[in-house]
Amino acid sequence: MSRLDELEVFVRIVDTGSLSGAARALGVSKAHVSKRLAALEDRLGARLLQRTTRKVSLTDAGRSFYDRAGTILRDLEEAERAVVSLQSAPRGLLRMSVPMSFGQRYVLPLALEFMRRHPELAVEISFSDRRVNLVEEGYDLAVRVGTLGDADVVRRRIAPTRNFLCATPAYLDAHGTPRTLADLRSHPCLLYVFESEVGVWRLQGADGEEAVRLSGPLLTNYGEAILDAVRLGLGVALLPDFYVAEDLRSGRLAAFLTGATDSGERGIWALYPHHRHLSAKVRLFVDLLAERLGPRPPWADCLEPAQRVVESATARSAASQ
Repeated sequence: MSRLDELEVFVRIVDTGSLSGAARALGVSKAHVSKRLAALEDRLGARLLQRTTRKVSLTDAGRSFYDRAGTILRDLEEAERAVVSLQSAPRGLLRMSVPMSFGQRYVLPLALEFMRRHPELAVEISFSDRRVNLVEEGYDLAVRVGTLGDADVVRRRIAPTRNFLCATPAYLDAHGTPRTLADLRSHPCLLYVFESEVGVWRLQGADGEEAVRLSGPLLTNYGEAILDAVRLGLGVALLPDFYVAEDLRSGRLAAFLTGATDSGERGIWALYPHHRHLSAKVRLFVDLLAERLGPRPPWADCLEPAQRVVESATARSAASQ
């Protein structure tokens, strides 16, 4: 503690420009300040300040030491604020960007519950699949589904997810079940419009991930519209498990080429800007997302029997070839 005391005394002398100014700022005597500065210089074996009757000035050694000492004290103050922040209740405005359909189904109910728990908190939610710049656009938090690039943000994987290639059984009976990625090009594909990758499905082929470019009768940026269309037998679709788990379990939809959609990098992600410590509102809401959505997400109860249906159908298809 005496070394921290010496650092604070030294930094205060430099900041105030005098020993007496440092003494007033710290609420101690000028003699105490002078004694702590002398002890610091003796321990370092270097003169840090040039002192006259009017002012003090930094030596070269003092300038180098001041920069580092200031950083240490600021880090200590920030660490103390972080502990205080952990104990405080969420308040103020929580701005978040969430995917359109997933956000409506799963994030919005949790956000409303979070508001009810913390009446001093207001929430602003933007429903969009657009990748926002958290810092430039002033968001505290974003929730994203799928794979992520090397964005300069903190990421936390909230829950697992995977995609399924699917269609109705009646459609597959009438048009045949695709056996290879190339076969998809002969089927009407119901396509999700995402920024520049219109009509591109990233799937696992024989040589790793392939970007398969397709066309079809429906292009939309709304996942629910694709789900409605595939249920009507209008073609094949690539949809995440939280959309189709119940349809696969019930047999309303059938999955195919299941090995093509496996990816260990997919997930439900919470993203937030780099900070030395999180505000209580972000930290606690991300914790709530992780508690309710993972590691066993709400759709898992449907997905597990659905997976057995898919595996059984895949085995029957392989046996018939």
